[in-house]
Amino acid sequence: MKLKLRLLYKLTLIILLFSYGLLIAGVVFLALDVLFTAKIAKSKRDALKTHWLKRFSAIMNLRITQEGELPTQTALLVSNHVSWLDIIVIGQYLPAYFVAKSDILSWPVIGYLAQQGGTIFIRRGNKKQIKATTEKMAWILKQNRNVVAFPEGTTTQGDEVLNFHASLFQPALLTRSVIQPVALQYQGLAKQQAPFIGEDDFLPHLIKMLSMDKIEVRVCFLPVLKSSGRDRHSVSTEANEMIAQEISRGLGENNQPVKLTSQQ
Repeated sequence: MKLKLRLLYKLTLIILLFSYGLLIAGVVFLALDVLFTAKIAKSKRDALKTHWLKRFSAIMNLRITQEGELPTQTALLVSNHVSWLDIIVIGQYLPAYFVAKSDILSWPVIGYLAQQGGTIFIRRGNKKQIKATTEKMAWILKQNRNVVAFPEGTTTQGDEVLNFHASLFQPALLTRSVIQPVALQYQGLAKQQAPFIGEDDFLPHLIKMLSMDKIEVRVCFLPVLKSSGRDRHSVSTEANEMIAQEISRGLGENNQPVKLTSQQ
């Protein structure tokens, strides 16, 4: 009974949050563009997006342990990928534009909010789109805005780091932006429940996450990598290994070590 009441309460809050998000994306963002200069409107939009993600985090009862320092300059942040929750975890720490699979566009409410929030969508298996994605990412970085990407291209159970797609690092090289690897680890019961993989659907997974008392996650912002003078393969390999080593350290002695992998 207690579990059902908690789920009902959280579902009510989520519905209200999604309604609030639709109001922000469909009305407030447009009003900001009319009432303020482009620079001020951007700042206010960023603040609203960060606030919305923090509210989402609070409803989900994300218990986040942060390690490391946030970037002090415009950066391409690259992270291992476990769940859609990753966006909420990272996005509440700094204004950023996310690179995500186009599948999200079909998710109810979330797809629209992501689109209105400036998410860069990648269509799986469409190599022709790589150039367009690179150009969009580079343009955003040139505007002194952070970009967050998940170079594995898919999600995992969280105990390994798959090969990185080196092409996603090219925008940082073109704009000479720093690259900050980010390591994410879900802990406790969330280690088994949080991964969003295979044929999982968003709504059932959302309800499963809302049913949990808390979702523990560790996020480690690793030292930044300079992109100047580097090629995309070497920097993607280094970022991959840094994240894998951090995850291996976090697993502890009672777990199997993470297998280090890199772009072929």
